[in-house]
Amino acid sequence: MADSTHASSSGRDRLRELIDAVLEEDNRTLPDMAGDAYASPWYFSRQVTRGAGEPPVALRRRVLLERAAWQLREGASVTETAFAAGYDSVEGFARAFTRAYGRSPGSLHDGGPRTRDAHWLPAPNGIHFHPPMSLWMADEQARGGTPDEVAALMVHHDVEDVRVLIETAKQLDDEAYRRARLPGWSVLPWDGAEESVAALLSTLVWSKEVWLASIEGADHPVRGADHPDALLARHDDVAPRWLAAVRDIARRGAWGDRLVDALCEPPETFVLGSVVAHVLTYSAHRRLLVRHLLRDAGVEVDTGDPIDWLTRAPR
Repeated sequence: MADSTHASSSGRDRLRELIDAVLEEDNRTLPDMAGDAYASPWYFSRQVTRGAGEPPVALRRRVLLERAAWQLREGASVTETAFAAGYDSVEGFARAFTRAYGRSPGSLHDGGPRTRDAHWLPAPNGIHFHPPMSLWMADEQARGGTPDEVAALMVHHDVEDVRVLIETAKQLDDEAYRRARLPGWSVLPWDGAEESVAALLSTLVWSKEVWLASIEGADHPVRGADHPDALLARHDDVAPRWLAAVRDIARRGAWGDRLVDALCEPPETFVLGSVVAHVLTYSAHRRLLVRHLLRDAGVEVDTGDPIDWLTRAPR
């Protein structure tokens, strides 16, 4: 990292000053952080991202979730932890926590490991919450992320983006939601026609349900209803379990392990890493198609860029 980012001629650690501004208790927005560091929001974000390898809003959100996990293990209530982490509602905190950890906040009240890193989330910079009110800088990660962390980022973005699209699709009436805007279109032959917003969103959820059943060794799932409310419930059930499954693969270094999928006729063998890559590849394609169809239906929707997602303030 450049000397101008890390330390000034007076010997001050400029990067640490920037990180302090990111994590200051009262600095909940990017302008608040930048003001504390006497910088414009654009310059502040650029300096933190260049020096820490992580945008300031994402860094703050992750470290506060790590602190929340530790506080919950120590017996704090979900409500007090949610507001201490800067969330405006317990429900919003619970959603964010479950997406990050693959389990609900309340489940941590039953204890769990007390190791230094038990509450850590994947990070590109080795910066983590260290109890009771400190940071831990893990040297082995300080020069950047690992492939596992990139995979975790992509998987996390995917599940959150699918949820955004299902919520956005609620703006359509049922006829517009099911209208065949791509006549004869099929993404993959075995998935059938995906001509509408409804069909594409349904397959986005269904593909994770099927692959997760294979990984877990469960029976072939029954495909549920596809109207937006039902899809949202299905997604919120499968998403944290899918995140937890991918996180477990990364933890065990099991990307090259093979899965014999007995749900196929005849049974087939798949490499776990290729399964995750398959889901991400076709999910990204379908998410872009859904955006195209939503715009065709007159609904405003963002680009789905993970860069924008990662820098977005906590909801």
